[in-house]
Amino acid sequence: MNIAKKADHRTIYRNRITAKGLISYSLVIKETDLLIFADTQLREETKKAVLHYRYQIEEYIRRFPDFLYSLTPLPLDDSAPSIVKDMMYAAILAEVGPMASVAGAIAEKIGNDLLKQSSQIVIENGGDIFLKVSKDLIIGIYAGTSPLSNKIGLKIASDITPLGVCTSSGTVGHSLSFGKSDAVTVIAKSTPLADAAATAIGNLVKVKKDIERGLEYAQTIKGIYGILIIVDDQCGAWGNIEIVSI
Repeated sequence: MNIAKKADHRTIYRNRITAKGLISYSLVIKETDLLIFADTQLREETKKAVLHYRYQIEEYIRRFPDFLYSLTPLPLDDSAPSIVKDMMYAAILAEVGPMASVAGAIAEKIGNDLLKQSSQIVIENGGDIFLKVSKDLIIGIYAGTSPLSNKIGLKIASDITPLGVCTSSGTVGHSLSFGKSDAVTVIAKSTPLADAAATAIGNLVKVKKDIERGLEYAQTIKGIYGILIIVDDQCGAWGNIEIVSI
């Protein structure tokens, strides 16, 4: 079972995150591979949280295998653990399977746990980011072989955090995508929603002319702040986002 996105380009796209004044550390448990920035090193606390949330998801899948395999939303289960319900709700809003939101959901749950001991947190989980910061920061966009890759970024205002910044790609990594975009990056208050929406929109974008289609669909998903789509040498954006050169 793969409950965390993986990519051959991980070392490259992790270089797009800089959080001055924070301590960085990484943690790998099974498929979950995290890069964390915090006021202090919280490795043991992070490990405990990863094991806790992985167990909840794995046990739910053991009882309800459709949760792992479904490519369409499942009905909300009020008896499910909160992380599972978060994934289900995000999937319903974005009209995808619940596992499309798993990396974002894990990042957000762990991030909220760590915020009890650190005033700032940035967690990257397979290209999906949860962050709560006190200073504005810039997240560079890695878009594979696109000429725009690592040339532009999103400026995140600290006063709108915590939030999620999640990226899906049809050309980078091993995550399931039916599209061919180099990068679809979504910003939303809910990190699971940003993750699910990036997947849903990415599925629609196969060629450059589909960028507009993706932007139009993004506007129908309740809860999205903004989106950036990159296909080869072209990009399109919508919403409350600030694009900067890097």
